[in-house]
Amino acid sequence: MRDDAIRRLVIVGGGTAGWMAAAGISRVLGELRDLRIELIESDEIGTVGVGEATIPQINLFNNLLGLDEHDFVRFTHATYKLGIEFRDWVRPGHRYIHPFGFYGLDMKGIEFHHHWLKGKALADPAPLDAYSLGVVAALNGRFDHPRPDQPNSPLSKIAYAFQFDASLYARYLRRLAEAQGVVRTEGRIVDVVQDGESGFIEAVVLQSGARVEGDLFIDCSGFRGLLIEQTLEAGFEDWSAWLPCDRALAVPCESGGDSNPLTRSTARSAGWQWRIPLQHRIGNGYVYSSAHISDDEAAATLLANLDGAPLADPRPLRFKAGHRRKPWVKNVVALGLAGGFLEPLESTSIHLVQSGIARLMSLFPTRRFDAAEIDRFNQQTIQEYVDIRDFLVLHYKATERDDSPFWDYCRTLEPPECLAYKLAMFRRNGRIFREHNELFTETSWLSVMIGQGIEPEGYHPAADLLADDETLNRLAHIRQVIAQTAQAMPTQQAFFRQHGSASDVQLKRAS
Repeated sequence: MRDDAIRRLVIVGGGTAGWMAAAGISRVLGELRDLRIELIESDEIGTVGVGEATIPQINLFNNLLGLDEHDFVRFTHATYKLGIEFRDWVRPGHRYIHPFGFYGLDMKGIEFHHHWLKGKALADPAPLDAYSLGVVAALNGRFDHPRPDQPNSPLSKIAYAFQFDASLYARYLRRLAEAQGVVRTEGRIVDVVQDGESGFIEAVVLQSGARVEGDLFIDCSGFRGLLIEQTLEAGFEDWSAWLPCDRALAVPCESGGDSNPLTRSTARSAGWQWRIPLQHRIGNGYVYSSAHISDDEAAATLLANLDGAPLADPRPLRFKAGHRRKPWVKNVVALGLAGGFLEPLESTSIHLVQSGIARLMSLFPTRRFDAAEIDRFNQQTIQEYVDIRDFLVLHYKATERDDSPFWDYCRTLEPPECLAYKLAMFRRNGRIFREHNELFTETSWLSVMIGQGIEPEGYHPAADLLADDETLNRLAHIRQVIAQTAQAMPTQQAFFRQHGSASDVQLKRAS
């Protein structure tokens, strides 16, 4: 064993981020000799738990942990998710869906959407949504697992994620992590001890007087950034000019309305409202700009737009869009809200924790803490924040809404340079390029740009390799296959029953 190996890894803070880190790291490195993983959390300190909706990459993390999907779904009262529905973002009354998966079928060596754009030029009125199995199935309340054994079916490539109770997910991961040897220590941290010369963190001191020493610290302490900011002063890159929402109110309510496997985002006068249907309740929240609406007005708007009776008082959250200038400083790595915040418009909060863990695993240090490796971690982490930021800004910038000062501000803001480039390329001839393996694929950019009303002036010339009649016939056939496939899928409720993944709450309702 290396003489400079990390032997004491301390995770500061629990919640979703802390227990994801504990479960993931102990799964990968838990068998290293002499490695002790300790998580410190206090029951006195609540967790934010905003991110109840996820994107398909969560399956990679759950598979790494060896989770039984149906047990996980049942324990966390989870539902399935095939995409995000956006209501009133372009204009009141308008809606579209950003699905997971693909549209149609690539033909003649070019992306499907160029053939769809040609169809539009030929007066075919079918919307882009009609070519996504995820959209059609979700709107009909249907769900099924991908079927790679049916390569010619659109079901072979369907992608999905989950909507779950974040506090139950943390509890589920805690049980797993402790079984893998992670030690949980209860207590509030009252002091941080640094080396007098290097500035590295040596230990944290608990209210009880106990001293917990570590070689590597992972800061999952939430917005306050106890180690990364309050102690090491990493600095913060403020993106409020592009993403002006700085507050949220969150409230659960009784189940009601549709239970389609979709997260919903509805634009409001000063921000947007989320709706996340779980098996036992609906999670709701209003993300808004305090410069454009008062807290009381925001609460009234939220409570007036619930599908069922509220189960608690709205819980306030304050934040600022942006990230730590250095998410890894000395021997401290920040994950989750300690590292930065981007509003959960595209359900990326939990993914950012997951990708941070994966990046840390690939660059896991020794006690030498190589500067080049730390720099690489920071560069890649910040680039991921930038990429997601640009995708979120797209939703606000590409709108026709002029019905409130908030939307006037968003519609007229100067977009980041990379976003401006993507918009210009797409507007000319429908070109979409995915840079440096960014999180959101060409399909996602297509979905939101078309959904937000951006129409290209032309399409790829290769689409004309198909005769006009042939193009229209193929488009009609693809729509028919997708509609038939969706109709043959079980409803989400039937899927729960088939696989024994209905929560206890749902079973009691059905009995």
